[in-house]
Amino acid sequence: MPPIQVNDKKFSPYISAAKINNRINELAAEINTEYDGKRPLFIAILNGSFMFAADLFKAIKIDAEICFIKLASYKGTRSTGNVITSIGLDEPLKDRHVIIIEDIVDTGTTLHKFLPQLHILQPASLKIAALLHKPEALKYPVAIDYLGFTVPNIFLLGFGLDYDGLGRNLPEIYQLTVG
Repeated sequence: MPPIQVNDKKFSPYISAAKINNRINELAAEINTEYDGKRPLFIAILNGSFMFAADLFKAIKIDAEICFIKLASYKGTRSTGNVITSIGLDEPLKDRHVIIIEDIVDTGTTLHKFLPQLHILQPASLKIAALLHKPEALKYPVAIDYLGFTVPNIFLLGFGLDYDGLGRNLPEIYQLTVG
C-alpha cells in the first residue's frame, strides 16, 4: 500500500484490506452464533458505514434484515458536535434485536444523541458493531459490543471513511500524514 494524496492532504497506509476482511469475518461469526434464531435487524449509519455494513452483512449467515439511516457530525477533518439526521428510520423496532453498524466511534456524539431515540422504540436488545474506535477522542461513553479495531486519535481515510467526501471507496484504511 503506497502513500496517497486526497485533495490537499497526504495519507499513509494504516490497516490493510486483508486485515479488515479477516476482522469482519470474525465479528460476523460472533454475531451468527449469538443471534442464531433471533432474526436481528441491522441499522447501518450512513455514509461512512456502508462498506463495513455490506461486508459484515455478506458474512451474516443467519436470518437478518438491514436498513439504513443517515446521521452525521463531521465536516472536513473535525466533528461539528451537531448530529444531523437526513434519512429517518422506518422499521418498527419494538421487541426486535437491533445491531447498530457504525464505521467509527470517536467522540461518541452521534450515538449519544441517537441511542436514546432507539430505546424509546423498545427493542428487545440493542448492540453496537463498530469497525473502529478512538477511545482517546471519546466525549460520551459508548459500549461497543462488536469492535473491529481500536485506533489512536488520528484522522483516518478509506473503507467508508472520507475526507470531504473523497476516499470512501478505498479498500484499505489510511492515516493522515502529519508534516
